[in-house]
Amino acid sequence: MRVFIADDNELLRARLVGLLSGVPGVEIIGEAREAAEALRAVRESRPDVVTLDIHMCGGLGVLKEIKRNAPAPVVLMLTSESAPPYRKCCEQAGADYFLDKADGLARVRDLFSTLVARFDLQPT
Repeated sequence: MRVFIADDNELLRARLVGLLSGVPGVEIIGEAREAAEALRAVRESRPDVVTLDIHMCGGLGVLKEIKRNAPAPVVLMLTSESAPPYRKCCEQAGADYFLDKADGLARVRDLFSTLVARFDLQPT
């Protein structure tokens, strides 16, 4: 399962790479810290899953744009703003998952293990 990480926080991107590198079947294919960079890279690399920060400059716009193209990747929104209006906005824009950075990172490995199984991928 090919994964692209988009977040303006370098430390968080590094943490996600570390968490996901240990998940069998997951390959990190790229990272971005800005919206335009993320859109370009997602169009070119066509990942299966994108992790996206809602507050990265233009994060919600990135979500809407990448969900317009078929086949659209699974999108996991990561945010420090977990209030219901943010969740609802992301869900309406097409987000498949929504996790709070404060407590959701602990669940990332399990979620990605589940996604690998859902995609019926064999561990590499």
